[in-house]
Amino acid sequence: MAIKPRVFVTVRNTRHSQRAKSAYIDGCFEALGVAGSVYINSQIPSSSGLGSSAAVTVATLSAINDEFSLHKTREDIADMAFEIEKTVQKGRASPTDTTVSAYGGIVLISGGSRRRLPPQNIHLVIGDSLVSHSTSKMVEQVSELKVKHPNIVDPVLDAIEGVSMSAIHHLNNPRELGRYMNMNHALLEVLGVGHPQLGKMVLAARAAGAFGAKITGAGGGGCMVAVCPKPLKHRIANAIEACDARAIITGIDTEGARKEKNV
Repeated sequence: MAIKPRVFVTVRNTRHSQRAKSAYIDGCFEALGVAGSVYINSQIPSSSGLGSSAAVTVATLSAINDEFSLHKTREDIADMAFEIEKTVQKGRASPTDTTVSAYGGIVLISGGSRRRLPPQNIHLVIGDSLVSHSTSKMVEQVSELKVKHPNIVDPVLDAIEGVSMSAIHHLNNPRELGRYMNMNHALLEVLGVGHPQLGKMVLAARAAGAFGAKITGAGGGGCMVAVCPKPLKHRIANAIEACDARAIITGIDTEGARKEKNV
């Protein structure tokens, strides 16, 4: 699901363009066959499990598309962003973050299909552990565990899918959704992608009244997310920050990539 913090990207068709210090941004210009200058302002912390690279990639492609009048559709941009992420991350990218960044709202990705689910007014508090992590390293770690212990890891992965498929039927019931989030967190811990700081934050959020809380992203650091009763959002955010972490009170953004007015 897409959350409200955004990445703002401005692209200009300039005579003297420089390569960006980002393989994702360079990949966007190469994919669209143009050159220009780029300016980025991000509200999303990087390397934190919140899909910042996907948001930057989708926003950059969208800005290039607009500046150079290339007439790419939202679907084109989502597909291209996924291919760029896959190249940069050496084949380990998922289409989830790029699809959600492009379309906004809640998207179910199963196999090769993408389906937008009805928008919900869910109150979220995200906790940034301030512990950096590597998505590719965590994915590799789980892959190695799967090779060594397939009889343990395969059923856990099946259970995670089962939890997710059950949870999408309860998006309008935050209390029930929270229970599924707690189950998912426990299964992720079994896969070894937990972190002591994240575990502390998840427990603190639940103790402060969250319906449920779990790791988000690849784990091993980065962020967790809690689904909260509206009156308790600030109390839960304070409990997370008491763990020497940063809290972001937010909700679901249904717009996805958009052209900002007055920019």
